Amino acid sequence: MSIKRPFSRRAWLKHASALSAATLLPSAVLTNSARAETSQSPSAQAHGNDTQARSTPVSLTVMLDWYANPSHGPLIIAKQKGLFDAHGIDLTIQAPTDPSAPPKLVAAGKIDLALSYQPQLHLHAASGLPLTRIGTLIDTPLNVLVVRKDSGIESLSDLKGKRIGYSVGGVERVLLDGMLRDSGLSEADVDLVNVNFSLTPALISGKVDAVTGAFRNFELAQMRQEGVEGRPFFIEEHGIPAYEELIFIAERHQMASRKEAYARFMAALEQAALWIVNHPQEGWETFKQYDPVLDNPVNQSAWFDSIVRFALRPAALDTGRYRRFDRFLHDSGVIAQSNDIGSLAIDINA
Repeated sequence: MSIKRPFSRRAWLKHASALSAATLLPSAVLTNSARAETSQSPSAQAHGNDTQARSTPVSLTVMLDWYANPSHGPLIIAKQKGLFDAHGIDLTIQAPTDPSAPPKLVAAGKIDLALSYQPQLHLHAASGLPLTRIGTLIDTPLNVLVVRKDSGIESLSDLKGKRIGYSVGGVERVLLDGMLRDSGLSEADVDLVNVNFSLTPALISGKVDAVTGAFRNFELAQMRQEGVEGRPFFIEEHGIPAYEELIFIAERHQMASRKEAYARFMAALEQAALWIVNHPQEGWETFKQYDPVLDNPVNQSAWFDSIVRFALRPAALDTGRYRRFDRFLHDSGVIAQSNDIGSLAIDINA
């Protein structure tokens, strides 16, 4: 199964084929001139006293969940500002041609790290893939159910008899079912409509009364761009345990040999997240220089909506959050047996 990707589905499908070949090449990630310029940044100089790290850099490859977008802010900023270099990490960022591939490539030892989703991690672990969460990029859910603000739908109970659009099944349907049950409804009380990747157009046009699986930092920005205000229903406020949307996963058996490098990686990421919070506008200017295609009004709006979602302590682990969500999936019948939380997610600094 697949989990929803945080950007315009229509725009992604149109743009993905053009990017698929180029984004897998390290040269498409950061030019030599940009590397030289950012290596002299004040932030990099301030952390440049680790001479051992600089003299013995460790090469790491991280694969995104899709191509670069504002949800990846701290990762891109850390790369742009030379923070990984300052912590002795020679980082290559790749984008997948198939968004379902990154976890499998990590499990097979083909790449070091990948961005994935906490719900997806539980499913992969339950299926036997040796994957472990080592850090967090977005530490709140992004998934929301959205209606038009002028629809007259004020609460989830108002959805009875309404049409709800969705893109994929699996966990997305499980989350919707949990929200409906929390409001005294079930899927039998609504009409589910598969709108593929056209969540925003289907809602704006009136094809459906609500959409589930929208991302709160993107679809709402898209709707505003079209002159339509949306009303979000946040899943964690309607019966769904809070979870971490974007996480970094690694192959479990490589922990012993890679732990120090992963800790350096997380230190650079934390530094970037804190810098973004302190300098949001400068952060946007730096972020959009990563790739010219990023410079558009929806991404700009999504950038500022994403900042409050960035993990400021990306290596920190809340085991209770993982345990509660694992129990939710088990009780919902999505996984047959509970996962071992101690191997599912770790504190890389412990």
